[in-house]
Amino acid sequence: MSFGGYSGQAYSPAGDKGRFVLPPLFRKAVKDSSDGRVLCLMKHPKWNCLVGFGLSRKQELDAQLDREEELAARLGNEFDRDTRAMQLFGFQEMPFDDSGRFVMPDHLRTLANIDEGLYFQGGGRFFTLWNPEELAKMGEDWAGAKAACESFLAEAKGKSKGAGK
Repeated sequence: MSFGGYSGQAYSPAGDKGRFVLPPLFRKAVKDSSDGRVLCLMKHPKWNCLVGFGLSRKQELDAQLDREEELAARLGNEFDRDTRAMQLFGFQEMPFDDSGRFVMPDHLRTLANIDEGLYFQGGGRFFTLWNPEELAKMGEDWAGAKAACESFLAEAKGKSKGAGK
């Protein structure tokens, strides 16, 4: 099956033993992209969140590196291919089980201020994973994502209250 990109939104509370769950919508897309159960995560270069994708993006990153080097040469700008390659390919590969459970390394949690849960936002070639508090700090361009996140959080709080009865 061909990979169709990442779209949609979801929320996953932090589980036991520091595990998170890759929601079904994103789990299927990562499997399609990775030809298996391998999730790639890294810090977003501008936003205070993580970027997730499957292994198929490696080829795209190679092409991006070539384009950036070519553009720099055309413009007469310096380009440090090694440094840029480390930035693009500095992602962490992690397995997830059939239920989507994966353990996020502490350094990634720290980089994106991940705490009690993850909000997932599809972005086509990749998706972002947010601490809801960090997403709430984003500008008006993020109004739709913030509204979806607030709705998921309210639903999760309602479920946890119901479980405590």
